[in-house]
Amino acid sequence: MIEQPAYTGFGFSDEEWGLLAGLPQAVLAAASAAESDGTRRTMAENAAGLAAIAAGRESASPLVAAVAGEVVSRVGDPEAGAELPLIAPADPPALLDDVLARAGQACALLATKVDEGQAGAYRHWLVEIAEQVVGAAASGGILGLGGDLVSDSERRFRDRLAQVLND
Repeated sequence: MIEQPAYTGFGFSDEEWGLLAGLPQAVLAAASAAESDGTRRTMAENAAGLAAIAAGRESASPLVAAVAGEVVSRVGDPEAGAELPLIAPADPPALLDDVLARAGQACALLATKVDEGQAGAYRHWLVEIAEQVVGAAASGGILGLGGDLVSDSERRFRDRLAQVLND
């Protein structure tokens, strides 16, 4: 007997699952790209975002737990020392707009496929990932001193994401 992929139990197609499973890492990348930081700060943001994604495996929501498990199986478990490579997007504003558009698509998809509890848990988890990333390292300042924990551009992205997701 052939084992079915986990997403079929939720009623998603392969393409739909790809959207949902790709979005947490895309939110991490966009939240990190919202403010141009140095390598050390970007590494801290990546680590915080990956930890927030991995924490989703413990969610009471079966959907969030399944998506988090899928992402961790693809990129690695931070508890086992996995780190994301540092990637500087060529066009950060375009990345942010793309991620927000995909978040809107995911929101619409969830409204038709799962109950509000599952959809709300997924939406809130994405905002929590962004929150962890933007709060991971101060931006601005001199030689790592001072600066704002969350810059205006990071706050704007997080707030726009929450608005798109109705969270």
